Amino acid sequence: MEPLFSPALHRQRHQFVIDFVKRNKPRKVVDLGCAECTLLGKLRWFQREIDLLVGVDIDGTKVKKKMHALAPMATDYLQPSYEQLCVELYQGSVTQKDARLRGFDLVTSIELIEHLTLDDVECFSEVVFGYMNPVDVIISTPNSEFNPFLPGLSGFRHSDHKFEWTRAEFKTWAQTVCLKFGYEVEFTGVGAAPPGQQESVGFCSQIGVFHRLEGNMLRCDNAEDVFAYTLLYSINYPSLRDNNLLRRVLVCEVLCWTENLKSRWAMKTTCDEALCGIEGGKEECLSERCMEVEEEQTVCGAEMREPMGPCEKDLSKDQENDYSKLQRCESVPLEVLWSHCPKVSALCGSLDNLRRILTDDPDVNLSQDGNAVLLQYDEQDLGEKEEQDDLQDSGYRLRTASNEKKMTAFMRKRQTKRCLLCRKVKFNTWHSMKKEKKKDDALNHAEHENVKTEH
Repeated sequence: MEPLFSPALHRQRHQFVIDFVKRNKPRKVVDLGCAECTLLGKLRWFQREIDLLVGVDIDGTKVKKKMHALAPMATDYLQPSYEQLCVELYQGSVTQKDARLRGFDLVTSIELIEHLTLDDVECFSEVVFGYMNPVDVIISTPNSEFNPFLPGLSGFRHSDHKFEWTRAEFKTWAQTVCLKFGYEVEFTGVGAAPPGQQESVGFCSQIGVFHRLEGNMLRCDNAEDVFAYTLLYSINYPSLRDNNLLRRVLVCEVLCWTENLKSRWAMKTTCDEALCGIEGGKEECLSERCMEVEEEQTVCGAEMREPMGPCEKDLSKDQENDYSKLQRCESVPLEVLWSHCPKVSALCGSLDNLRRILTDDPDVNLSQDGNAVLLQYDEQDLGEKEEQDDLQDSGYRLRTASNEKKMTAFMRKRQTKRCLLCRKVKFNTWHSMKKEKKKDDALNHAEHENVKTEH
């Protein structure tokens, strides 16, 4: 049997809200009757539009069941946005006032009011439109005129429904609310009727979209603040507005790009030496490098020609006394990172800021003049270099199929190591940032509880 609605009706209701958010970009959104936070879980992806996302439900057990699914993901720590999203979940009744829910841009109430008694609907209207006074309100409720088209249905659609309105009844209530509280409303819905029946029965779920009229501002400004709801969950998403997080993300980007550039420079040098060491290889080497310049983009998205070099001039006195250490260090100029890596330049704003941030970070080794990032060869790097030299010094300069195969395997091994190193850097950064965020969130939760106790 084919489904009556495709997509499912609850998905269509949620998509209606999502489309509204995309068009109107509300900064503060609250979902009344959030239950297991399904709609909130979809809205949290709109971090560029939403600053504060709140859910309220009278059943705290349902909220607690799924609330941790709203926590930031690893990608939110590795690639944080500049805007900061805060998610808060409360247990409470929509017929009670709470000052923390005043002044929102959007209030959603999806299939909620039919679970209230008619007296409670009046309280709901007073709380939402009179006290909370949001810019926009989206309310959906079942359309009883559509019920005959639902197979096997007798009575209401759910055992907990206290009523189910016709389109006329919903319209009468909505227009009364608008006249009393200074709103205007437009009617629509989701779940289309069978062909030829739309005009006579309407949508399966009827929706009223309320817009606050100009001049209708927050009322009861002098009223005493009321905190009737219980805070169940609060989380701040990572944001580049946090200076500590900004520094960590920038350092992570710098370390990853420098390691990547180091690998590419080493691979280029190895390939050039291998090609130039055989008969006719020099001309082929030059030809291939010309093609690379024309066709290949570097990891930073721009052409790079010899971005790195040995750091002999930047070594400390101890290193100068040990010539072997000269061979263990290479440098990446900050100007290269700044000019060719858009994300690095966007994060720090200026070359001076980049230098200042990296100077204070213990994970980054700068040259003495502060103009380059120094990269030390580890033991595996040196082992690979010796392996490369052994290949070239033991007769492998002859161009054979076997030789090319071994050289390709060597390059793949080297690139794989670099990729794993970059992933390790990012994971360590994410792990440390997540630990700090947990501490901050615990402090914020304690502050919320103190405020509630005081009031």
